[in-house]
Amino acid sequence: MSVPFFYEPLIATGMTQFTMSETSSKHCVQVLRMDVGEKVDITNGQGGLFHATIQVAHKKNTLLTIAKAIQTEHPKQNIQLGISLLKNVVRLEWLFEKATEMGITNITPLVCERTIHERFKTERMQQIIQSAMIQSQQTWLPVLTEPMPFQEFIEQETTAQKLIAHCEPLQKTSIKSIVASAGLVLLIGPEGDFAPTEIEAAIAKDFTPIDLGPTRLRTETAGIFALSVLKNF
Repeated sequence: MSVPFFYEPLIATGMTQFTMSETSSKHCVQVLRMDVGEKVDITNGQGGLFHATIQVAHKKNTLLTIAKAIQTEHPKQNIQLGISLLKNVVRLEWLFEKATEMGITNITPLVCERTIHERFKTERMQQIIQSAMIQSQQTWLPVLTEPMPFQEFIEQETTAQKLIAHCEPLQKTSIKSIVASAGLVLLIGPEGDFAPTEIEAAIAKDFTPIDLGPTRLRTETAGIFALSVLKNF
């Protein structure tokens, strides 16, 4: 049986004891019904992995004794996903969850010409990403930035390998022939696709247009499909 895994951003190397947050304590003691002497693993989302034992089991402030601290390496492949906000926030939440489970390192929500969306709730999205990191037992929390205008994003992006997926009948490279590098940025547009002017602007900034196949995919499907192909394991 695997050891329960928790996220605590304040835990750090050098600590011998640590008091869990009220949220983690409640889940540990009331939901999982853990008690004194049982083991847990904690990550700070910055590569730190801490093996600990419960010293005091309390639903608001469970006290841990840290037995071992390990600093894990940052993922060897950095993938930044620039993806349009969606009107259906549930689909966007699903995308963020699955992309995190797959090991995405950066997510930037984009406001494009054809983007239709409700208000972006950063705290809610952060919670979804944190939960997905815990569920998949990773030690690096993806970086989520605030929504950014499409043009501003492509102007400042300096990653060596830059890809943009779109549906226009223009010359594109099949994603199957892309050799993913250790650092890349992938752009996925809104339900109505990127506007032609946005595609032209991205190409002018050295983004390579890519084709995701013969069928037209929803934004969230396109994002996950592309990540599954480009992710190096």
